[in-house]
Amino acid sequence: MIRPILALAACAVLAGPAQAQSAKTIERTVASGKQIRLLAVPNLKKDCSLGPQPELKVTAPPKNGSLIQRAGRMKTPATYRCPNVEATIQAVFYESKAGFTGTDEVTVEVKGADGTTAVRTIKLKVGGSGDAKGDTTEL
Repeated sequence: MIRPILALAACAVLAGPAQAQSAKTIERTVASGKQIRLLAVPNLKKDCSLGPQPELKVTAPPKNGSLIQRAGRMKTPATYRCPNVEATIQAVFYESKAGFTGTDEVTVEVKGADGTTAVRTIKLKVGGSGDAKGDTTEL
């Protein structure tokens, strides 16, 4: 089942010339010790054709948790710029240390299917009830 978090993937594949770099900060709330998907980036070019697998590089890992990177397949949501397309994705998941509450931060460099590069900084508030729309361990 597609989760709205895939909409965040739309932010990871940016318009602009190849090798252009853009930065964006995303804020999320996550329950302590619970795994959450932070990013899901499809292998779709701007024209919605399939491209190479996106590349995700963690440039600043979390201080109070761990990350897992997974590959899989998802169908893009109807609201995505390329609606209802089956695509290969790269996803990053976060889980805090057991019992940790407070803030954490992750920075990921994303190279999309078009070759554009974007930097995503995800600021995490750990210990809340979590973002209902993004609390998932599914791809």
